[in-house]
Amino acid sequence: MRGLRIVGLRSELAGPFDLAIERGAVAISGASGSGKSLFLRMLADLDPNEGEVWLDGERRSEMPAPAWRRLVAYSAAESGWWSESVADHFPGKALDAARALAPRLALASHLLDGPVTRLSSGEKLRLALIRVLLLEPRVMLLDEPTGAVDQATALLVEQVLRQRMEIGTILVLATHDPAQPARLGARHLRMVAGRLEGACSQSC
Repeated sequence: MRGLRIVGLRSELAGPFDLAIERGAVAISGASGSGKSLFLRMLADLDPNEGEVWLDGERRSEMPAPAWRRLVAYSAAESGWWSESVADHFPGKALDAARALAPRLALASHLLDGPVTRLSSGEKLRLALIRVLLLEPRVMLLDEPTGAVDQATALLVEQVLRQRMEIGTILVLATHDPAQPARLGARHLRMVAGRLEGACSQSC
């Protein structure tokens, strides 16, 4: 089948999860600590898990983890930065592409020339999102992609995400914004104590 298929995904802390997404977006809400971030990290194979995941018929267990994470890319609510310079996180031609994309997310392009320490939480979040966007993954796993920005900026971020969905990218996002699933046209699920309510094992 086309899209993302999840069967029996579980860990000691959450699951099992059974879900199929052929296209579009799935938005997951729920209380802090309910397992939203854990679910996304399990999908990205960043946290210990059992079960199986397929993408467009390709089995996750049959490919190297770095290859999977390029196809199914994760953006954390608190992004990681491994160098003092923002530009170091956008090697080669990626820096020019990031400069072109930044204004669409209400980011000044000169931020790419400065240190990470001068970025606000919202700027870090959007620049980390740009890192994922530039990978052009088939699936984007987004943990609170607009959690640290104002409403006007959130709408700009959502516009970029909708455009990615239009070209076939699947989104799976965790959100505390009750109106965001509807704005993105996303199927809305709720995480409760490590289980997804309303999930299905058929194509969604």
